[in-house]
Amino acid sequence: MNQRIEQYSKEIETFVITNQQELEAYRIQFLSKKGLLPELFLQFKALSNEDKKIAGILLNNLKNKASEKYETFKLTLDQSEKTLLQDLTLPADSIPQGSRHPVSLIRKEIISIFSKIGFTIAEGPEIEDDWHVFSGLNFPSEHPARDMQDTFFIKKNPDILLRTHTSSVQVRVMESQQPPIRKIFPGRVFRNEAISARAHCIFHQIEGLYINENVSFSDLKQTLLFFAREMFGEKTQIRLRPSYFPFTEPSAELDVSCTICGGTGCNVCKYTGYLEILGCGMVDPNVLDASGISSEKFTGFAFGMGLERIAMLKYQVNDLRLYFENDTRFLRQFGSAY
Repeated sequence: MNQRIEQYSKEIETFVITNQQELEAYRIQFLSKKGLLPELFLQFKALSNEDKKIAGILLNNLKNKASEKYETFKLTLDQSEKTLLQDLTLPADSIPQGSRHPVSLIRKEIISIFSKIGFTIAEGPEIEDDWHVFSGLNFPSEHPARDMQDTFFIKKNPDILLRTHTSSVQVRVMESQQPPIRKIFPGRVFRNEAISARAHCIFHQIEGLYINENVSFSDLKQTLLFFAREMFGEKTQIRLRPSYFPFTEPSAELDVSCTICGGTGCNVCKYTGYLEILGCGMVDPNVLDASGISSEKFTGFAFGMGLERIAMLKYQVNDLRLYFENDTRFLRQFGSAY
């Protein structure tokens, strides 16, 4: 019997199976009720107990070998037939199309608008020193104006902090090059504020800086009017209100006619017809001198806006936290925007 088991083992190994007909022939020859293996099991019963010990192990191994080959080829041939039945000319399943984040869309649009009038991009580090965030921008030491922005300081070095505005990049640019300077500074900033529908501890800004000879406040006004109408529509109106910033003098805040009610008054604009979008002003001479630019020869203007604020107006979003929660239900709404 041992010889017959060895012979059948070789036959199982060499049996060629390429289709369902050959697979069925293999099953009939070895595994069916009248096949070779069931026949061996019948002969096995007639063996002595001593011979059964060895023959039983060999016979079980042979049965497992034959069954494994059958199941393997059966699975392979079934999958091949399913593939052949598929219509390969049918269109594939659609892949969901992603979208850019609304803040990224606004950032790109603002950069595009200012690039039309000659502004180029400059960027700087998010972890800054006191000079570039405060002192170089005319914030005197211990001045109350420093309390306007609740700052994240690095404990091991109180001179190092997370920047509270991208104005720090303005200082770096003014230190490294002489006018004419016409730059915008997009980036992420940090302030220690309670998170709510109107505020967040992380947000994004774009600031602008133009320095040259004979730059006036009227240049600032026309630049911002161009931006407002490119961003919100050609019928957009603006107004400038006096304000205070340590690094600009005179300073102002820019309002645009409400995009919700068209300037007629609603609860979003508190029935004033206008919404604030940015702060601006003429660069303070002390800032120019501190960066090595002659305030006797050059003048300039600067402005800064929060991207989330612009996006809220542009897309009529009423909760700032939506920009940071990564809720796909919210983000999918911007799938058709480029």
